[in-house]
Amino acid sequence: MIQLEQCAAEILSAHPYKIVISKPVLKTPVYKKINILLKKGYYQAEKYTETQVFHENLTPDQVLEGICQFLAGDFLQMNAWSDEAEFSLLISRKGKISFKKKLLKESSSRPSRQMEHNRRKQYLLEEGTVIPPLVDMGIFTKEGKVAVSMQDKFRQINRFVEIIDGAVKNWDQETLRIVDFRCGKSYLTFILYYYFTEVRKIQVEMIGLDLKEAVIRRCNEAAGRYGYDHLHFEMGDINGYKNENPADMVITLHACDTATDYALFHAICWKTPMIFSVPCCQHEINSRMKMKSLPLIERYGIIKERTAALVTDAIRGNLLEYCGYKTQILEFVELENTPKNLLIRAIRQKPDGMKSRQDIRHREKCLEEVNQILQEFQAEPTLYRLLKENGYMKEEA
Repeated sequence: MIQLEQCAAEILSAHPYKIVISKPVLKTPVYKKINILLKKGYYQAEKYTETQVFHENLTPDQVLEGICQFLAGDFLQMNAWSDEAEFSLLISRKGKISFKKKLLKESSSRPSRQMEHNRRKQYLLEEGTVIPPLVDMGIFTKEGKVAVSMQDKFRQINRFVEIIDGAVKNWDQETLRIVDFRCGKSYLTFILYYYFTEVRKIQVEMIGLDLKEAVIRRCNEAAGRYGYDHLHFEMGDINGYKNENPADMVITLHACDTATDYALFHAICWKTPMIFSVPCCQHEINSRMKMKSLPLIERYGIIKERTAALVTDAIRGNLLEYCGYKTQILEFVELENTPKNLLIRAIRQKPDGMKSRQDIRHREKCLEEVNQILQEFQAEPTLYRLLKENGYMKEEA
């Protein structure tokens, strides 16, 4: 083990830009191969199974620890390349270590360094720009660089901005009015405000709503500190919220349980052009569902919970379609980062009075599908009830 650690430490001291760990001991290993690539200030491990690849960001110390761990029993070979040398480390079945170092000439064959570095992705929020909310979140340093431990979070935030940006590319109104229901600490609220006003140069009127007085006070203080003059936070419940100026965009990020339904209902009533919702803690159907023909789903608590959550979002998507929205349910972030990774994106289609027969048939089908699944689950979710009580179900689609 000491010899293995010494060899691995020598390789890491040469700052290799690519490490390949291969030749698994088991015939059916968890990982078939592991690539470790040098990025900008950190390493990234790519762990390959039969069908997937998993990524993990590592410090040099973590790379050394990982190499020793995998070569101590799981793999028998490692190759590495630096700008000056090629390294190979072989371990026999009996544990004997063979270590070689070969100095490379300019003409030597080696893996392309350019290919091993990520081609620099053009994020909408560019590294190198000081963005105050990202600095306060610890994602950016004071110099505008992405913190090593925050690479995944930075990509998630950009993914969220990209999803919303795609919907506003053709926005041609003078002002964009946005309401963020259950805004919480409002990290993404601040970032969206920055993006629209500083990058897209769109005039924005933005309101964040939450139930917690202390949260609202801190958010208003932060908006003042950043100079975000048209971003305001109010304390209140979604259910009773009133606004004289209907929103052009409604956002809900992890609004718990039926709070998401009330937010979607407000957006439908306002005929809001754009809706972006990341649901959370969906207990309503789970607590009420009684499966008639599929009792197996109720037997295992985790299966019942996840089924209820997915069905809840499918119903929401169909009800939005019924109300005139083109709806997609997207993966917001990778599942390994959070199980609450679905985002509902709904864009309002043709104005009232311009519906074709095809539109009508589609909306009727969406509602029929909802009624079928509610009959099976023997439940009535809040959004469905609100639409029915307020006459939406009586309207000709």
